Amino acid sequence: MSGYPASMQESIKKLNETRDFRLKQEIPRLPFAEREKLLHAHHPDYRASANAEVHLGPNKGQKLTLKLVQLLEAKSRLDPDKVDLNKIDYDVDVLVIGGGGGGVAAALLAQENGAKVMLTTKLRVGDSNTIMAEGGIAAATKEIDSPERHFMDTLGGGRFKNKRDVISALVHDAPLIVEWLKGLGCMFDTHPNGDLVVSFAGGHQRKRVHSCKDLSGMEFMRVLRDEMYNRQIPTLEFSPAIELLMDDQGNCSGAILLNMETKQYYVVRAKAVILATGGIGRLHPNDFATTNHYGATADGLVIAYRAGANLLNMEAIQYHPTGAMWPHQMLGQLITEACRGNGAQLVNKNGERYINELETRDTVSSANLREVQERGNGIITPMGTQGVWLDTPLINIRGDAGKLDRMFAGIVRRFGEYGIDVRKEPILIFPTQHYQNGGVEIDPYAQTCIPGLYAAGEVSGGVQGINRLGGNSLLDIFVFGRRSGTRAAEFAKKRKVGKLTLKHVTEYNHQLEQLGISNDVESPLLLPNYMREDIKQVTLK
Repeated sequence: MSGYPASMQESIKKLNETRDFRLKQEIPRLPFAEREKLLHAHHPDYRASANAEVHLGPNKGQKLTLKLVQLLEAKSRLDPDKVDLNKIDYDVDVLVIGGGGGGVAAALLAQENGAKVMLTTKLRVGDSNTIMAEGGIAAATKEIDSPERHFMDTLGGGRFKNKRDVISALVHDAPLIVEWLKGLGCMFDTHPNGDLVVSFAGGHQRKRVHSCKDLSGMEFMRVLRDEMYNRQIPTLEFSPAIELLMDDQGNCSGAILLNMETKQYYVVRAKAVILATGGIGRLHPNDFATTNHYGATADGLVIAYRAGANLLNMEAIQYHPTGAMWPHQMLGQLITEACRGNGAQLVNKNGERYINELETRDTVSSANLREVQERGNGIITPMGTQGVWLDTPLINIRGDAGKLDRMFAGIVRRFGEYGIDVRKEPILIFPTQHYQNGGVEIDPYAQTCIPGLYAAGEVSGGVQGINRLGGNSLLDIFVFGRRSGTRAAEFAKKRKVGKLTLKHVTEYNHQLEQLGISNDVESPLLLPNYMREDIKQVTLK
């Protein structure tokens, strides 16, 4: 018995009837002008309510995504006058904030380069977007490919808003990163002769995404976490950073941590700090569902901004074209782009294709939104929501009878639990918030504008422009995780920390008061609050 209700079966029947035709159908990619028109008409970033002006700080006067501005214009959850900075709880060379792939890579390289390192994270080590990444890691490892082609694809995919020197670092390190992961013991999909399997992702002109089934991030995180534990790098869990520390010379010099269980503050003095705190998904920009993990609440952006770091491209949010729309229990969960890269097609309620599936993510998401919201071609669920089909049986038809089980074992299993056999039935999808394209601006060595402060992964800005290509996120965290770890360790060797201060927090709060800005929010947020409004009111009373 199918996991789809009878009301959706008629559309599935139409999808099956058009499959032979669609197998031969070619849909060309959109010319630049048509793509721009589609984006401006349907991408959520172009909605009037998407962004708002920020009234203080390094990006004063610019428009950033609305829900981030609300956090940037909130007071700190820390009262600087109540913290004794003379009582140092931890004293290290390099403090890494964040326990995903970027943070662990940074900690490993900082230690390799002679630094005394400590890693702290809000939840548990590994609780991150890294572990939820499915598709794989992009790198030009094949003879028909090159870093230069990878560079051009990344630049075009980012709509030419990327920093070119940072992209150059990304693509030239990429083949080395694959070898580094293999050397640590990460498993990759291989052909019978041992060659690495590579797949397409939207916007790439060559097959260059290396995977471990649809569990790539989980595999990489498993190995890196074991490596860090084996090297006995000290870690603190459930201890997020709630403010950065500066010294009287203007250098970043540590952080204030909050023990989430005891509510105790820790003062960490460090000669260099690496932010690897991830993204913004749990703020639900434009009220979309998200693929992100529970801790993705923009903490790193907030504390870096208060300390004086500028943000880049934070008006641009990525909505992944294929988030699960049914069953409702899986709402917003990621359905990897590798499905489309291996032949799955997007189909409306009438069994019709409407876009080349290997367009960039912003373009495909916009086409999905147009199909549902403007053209009325969405499939309605029993919850009243709508989506379009991802015709996954085509993966086996175009490949072989075992390809879905071999490469997408996680998707086969997850949908199977709800009675949906993706070998025989399509998946109902809709765009879901997936990534913050911008972040704290970095240079090719992951250095921010604040001496002693580095950033790696999704919290950083400049790598992806205003639209990331598939496979470039796992690459980003390892390239700039490694680079930040190396450079922070070198910086720490030359550095003596001055007198610690939280003066920047005091001054920021004072500016808010002078501007008359006041809201009920404390930031960083740390965790999302999904309590219903009526229950919140009862609780507050």
